[in-house]
Amino acid sequence: MRGTGLAGPGHRRGVTSLRRTIPVLALVGMCILSLSVTRTAGADPAADTVETGFAIPFAGAPGYESLAPTQVTNPGQLNQPLGQQAADEIAGQVGLTRADALSEQQYRDLVTGGGVGGSRDAAEVIDACAQILTNTNGRPLYSDVAGQSTPSVLASYGLYVNASGLLESPANADAPTRQVNSLIAPGGFVGTWLRNNDATRTLIALYRSAYTVQAVYGFASQQISGAAQLVTNTKGGVSSEVGMSMAPPLWIVNFALLYVLNPSVAAAMPAHWAPIPSAVADAIHSSPTGQVPFSDYASYFQ
Repeated sequence: MRGTGLAGPGHRRGVTSLRRTIPVLALVGMCILSLSVTRTAGADPAADTVETGFAIPFAGAPGYESLAPTQVTNPGQLNQPLGQQAADEIAGQVGLTRADALSEQQYRDLVTGGGVGGSRDAAEVIDACAQILTNTNGRPLYSDVAGQSTPSVLASYGLYVNASGLLESPANADAPTRQVNSLIAPGGFVGTWLRNNDATRTLIALYRSAYTVQAVYGFASQQISGAAQLVTNTKGGVSSEVGMSMAPPLWIVNFALLYVLNPSVAAAMPAHWAPIPSAVADAIHSSPTGQVPFSDYASYFQ
């Protein structure tokens, strides 16, 4: 959440009023805050509903589905980042602009534990979330895999390898992208930090964007997806699975959060999604924790 400063009592009253009208549900992710809204998002739907193969609630709010990543059609698209131009265009269609984002100094303070009321522990969680959600080409994650520091790039699959070498969905209960919920919930660390550091405008802009309505669909999606937190896509008679973070509403929620944090970070999110190899998806579903050793399945991603 990052925005240029708009401080002052009037803006704080606006956020307080907004909180009263938007009861909040717990959701995953740094990126995944769920708001049960009593009004529609400020942004208008960007396009007509398209057939992507995702069913409700995984398709998200009608009119926004076309903004989310499409399935890869050639190997060169795998784990490719959006790029800044595409990120700015998508931001505009969900109701955000660069003016809503944090200043460079505010961003640095938030992710390093600085600013008024900063926290190093919170900053580490937020930074880890951003890294997981932007695990695209040129931005590998390093994990301990069979005693070796091993890089992995898996964002298009909606998967990542945690520090201990376990392959999982970013929506897994173990992931920072889920544990961050307590930080981003209203009344939590992030909202308090934004108000204390002249970034109230960012908070208001986020709640007025498509983030708000999409978060409701994201919350519903997660509640029915068990420990695996994978999503089934069926198109043209072919079914495949992808991690929860690549389902349209979750991807847009995470995009909005990262964009207001730092537009250049949002630009590193994956531009396309890829089906998880069936043997890997089956193993994740069979695991009671939704995790499997990456060392056992790394060859499926080479």
